[in-house]
Amino acid sequence: MPAPDTSQLKTLIHQITPASAGNTSLTRELVDHAHYLGGTNQAEDLADLANLMQRHVMQTSGSSTPSLRLNNLLSRLYDQTALSRKYAILSFLYTLSQQSHPTSSYSTISNPPAGTARRRNGPSPFNPSLDAPFSASSGHRGANGGPARPEPPVEGGMKSKAALLRAYRERIGKPHVPMTVLLRDAIYLLQGISGHCVQFVSVTTDTMEKEERIEFVAIKEGFIPPPTRVLLHQLSELGHLHSLIASFLDERSLSPTVGLVEQSLHHELRFQLTEYHKLIALLESHASRSKAGEDGGGLTLMRLEAWVGEWKLRLRLMSVFVEGSKNAHGGKLISLIHLHTKNGDPFIRDFSTQILEQVSKPFFTSLQAWLFAGSLSDPFGEFFVAPGKRSGNLGDRPEREDADADEIDADFGGDIHRTWQEKWMFRAEMMPSFLDEAFGRKVYSTGKSLNFIRYNCHDAEWVTKQASASTSKSLKYSDIAGLEKSIDLAYKVASQRLFEAFLVKYRLVDHLQALKAYLLCGYGDFHDLLMDSLSALLAKPANALYRHTLTTRLLDAIRGSNAQYDPPDVLRRLDARMMEYSHGEIGWDVFTLEYKVDPPIDTVIDPDGINNYLKLFNHLWKMRRVEGSLGAAWGRVTSGARSVSRVADLQKDWHQVRLVMAEMIHFVRQMHAWCHREVIGAAWKDLTEFIHKKEGDLDGLIEAHNEYLSRMVRKITLQDSKRGHENNLATVREIFETILQFLDSTDDFWRYTTHAAHIRDRERDNVRGVYTALSLNTRDPQVSEEALSGILSRTKEFSGKFSHLAGDLVISLSSHSDLDIRFLAVSLTGFSTFYPGRRDSSRG
Repeated sequence: MPAPDTSQLKTLIHQITPASAGNTSLTRELVDHAHYLGGTNQAEDLADLANLMQRHVMQTSGSSTPSLRLNNLLSRLYDQTALSRKYAILSFLYTLSQQSHPTSSYSTISNPPAGTARRRNGPSPFNPSLDAPFSASSGHRGANGGPARPEPPVEGGMKSKAALLRAYRERIGKPHVPMTVLLRDAIYLLQGISGHCVQFVSVTTDTMEKEERIEFVAIKEGFIPPPTRVLLHQLSELGHLHSLIASFLDERSLSPTVGLVEQSLHHELRFQLTEYHKLIALLESHASRSKAGEDGGGLTLMRLEAWVGEWKLRLRLMSVFVEGSKNAHGGKLISLIHLHTKNGDPFIRDFSTQILEQVSKPFFTSLQAWLFAGSLSDPFGEFFVAPGKRSGNLGDRPEREDADADEIDADFGGDIHRTWQEKWMFRAEMMPSFLDEAFGRKVYSTGKSLNFIRYNCHDAEWVTKQASASTSKSLKYSDIAGLEKSIDLAYKVASQRLFEAFLVKYRLVDHLQALKAYLLCGYGDFHDLLMDSLSALLAKPANALYRHTLTTRLLDAIRGSNAQYDPPDVLRRLDARMMEYSHGEIGWDVFTLEYKVDPPIDTVIDPDGINNYLKLFNHLWKMRRVEGSLGAAWGRVTSGARSVSRVADLQKDWHQVRLVMAEMIHFVRQMHAWCHREVIGAAWKDLTEFIHKKEGDLDGLIEAHNEYLSRMVRKITLQDSKRGHENNLATVREIFETILQFLDSTDDFWRYTTHAAHIRDRERDNVRGVYTALSLNTRDPQVSEEALSGILSRTKEFSGKFSHLAGDLVISLSSHSDLDIRFLAVSLTGFSTFYPGRRDSSRG
């Protein structure tokens, strides 16, 4: 058969590959390869080949314009009916496009090169510059060293494809690279070291990032076939990962900020790399004893790939841990590793568990010290408990039983009552994911309780004993169930001990009862005596009062009432003083009782709580003053009714006064009874029930007391969440002032009536011939007819004002959001029925 005309083919080759124009050998090589492609009997999958070309264009161009042009050209080619061998044309053009590097080829570490990958429906297009031929000595053997396949029969006298390929390789004359050389390079690659014919190179990508690749260098020993290159590429991944991990460990080992958890990770990674080096040494010894091609029992690249397959997964996981440790430390790093223990792959799950068992040891060491001794050993801030802004130096100070409150107070800037809340803080983001936040809160509370018992309750001996008893308990990741049991038990023991310290040693309940009795006006006889002895003094201006005078009257009230039987420790804490006052205020406006508490009781009864007690005392004290004044006025009016009856023209006015006074007494007594029975009594019942259960920790006790106080403040001051203002409380205080003003006008009316009765008695005596002197001057303005008109006018004004204010209050309370306060409105419904109030538009 005559040789085909190759002039047009050579012209096309010279246009696509200018380097071949002056190179006869390269031109002949490309022409022969074109003829080979033209006779290849492979499935013509145009779509697959088009995808390869698209991928190549995208990788080499870096923009979308060439890719769009290629799509346009491919579409026009598909529409051409005159061309019958479209696949051969595209395959030829794609092969020529690979000739940009005729002596070497690059591929990234992470993915095999596209030119060496096989497609499912046929071999990849052959590249004469990259895929060197078999040697002449191997012309009768297959690619794996076995017997060659029989050649297919020849049709029409033409040579078979295998014969053409063998002839091509014989002409080139390059054999395969010996297996010994490849094995040696593979051993180097496993350690991240460049070999003789395969080397690691660092290149800069289009995004200006450094990327490590492997380069297959053309050598005189022969060529490396594509399947072998794939194996070497896969083996190079282990070397890349090994170098990445080793360089990270060398770099981080010099940093002074590496935490204990990360140090444990470094130790475990170095141990794994040592095991990996042992495997490489073993493989190297096998490779030195193997002769390529002598027998089938020696080490080959395929067997080497099988040996290191498991280590590839290990190094990948280790690299993930390395990357994670750059942005996480402590509990976060432990959570990152623990995430892989939930993987479905048994190997990944077991290996991650093995790593985590070692890495978590520093965490469990800190956990054990905090959970059983209340001491924090965390120099790098990796634990989920951290010192707060008031941590002071208590954790570093030697334990002393005789440490007093003043010394501890100095460590906290005089704000020791905030020790429990602000000495330590809980960091949820540092919690390992194998622990629930609920257990983390228990651990946090347990350590706080032990630390508080040691340094604030001065019971270091008990804490030391507990810590010694728990030294046999070993906390570790592999025993999570045992860890949770230990946390529950330690939490219960520490909380009970702290409750006992507050209730027994520091008598918390006695102090709460004293606050209820004295500041919440629970001692009836004591407050009555105190008010009687102070009434004259408190009517004076505030600047005329002296504290020692108030203290003396307080002691007299204690001695004359049942308060004298209270414990001496309680009575010595009670004091009377004046609050800050402004010009024009009298003693009633600034007088208050005071109850002092010492550490550690002030952790529960803190200064904010004391201020709430004083706020309640101020309100209840005013209520008791109004109630006492009403009682005294009512007694005077009822006992002097016979004297008033002698002035017949004033009977109707006094009757009206008694009606209004009865309404006022009803109002005040209902308010007083509701405050003490429905509010204070119910809140006290709930608080004592919680205390006697002894459940929860000190946080629970503080919260229960705060709820007890806030409940009383909210209800007694009639606060309404819907309005957000204290309008109701202001109305009540205005009612109290109106009652006192009404009583003042009633006193004036009483004096006038008494004087009028004396005048009538004198007139009767004169009729009988008995002459008596008047105690008052008949021309005194206070007992004149004009004075009577003013007195009756003021009495009527204050009684009307009271009725309207009381009616407004009842209407407002009837729509209150609190059910108990609405019950108070029911008790006062008489005012809304008979004396309807005029509600302000703001209350509507």
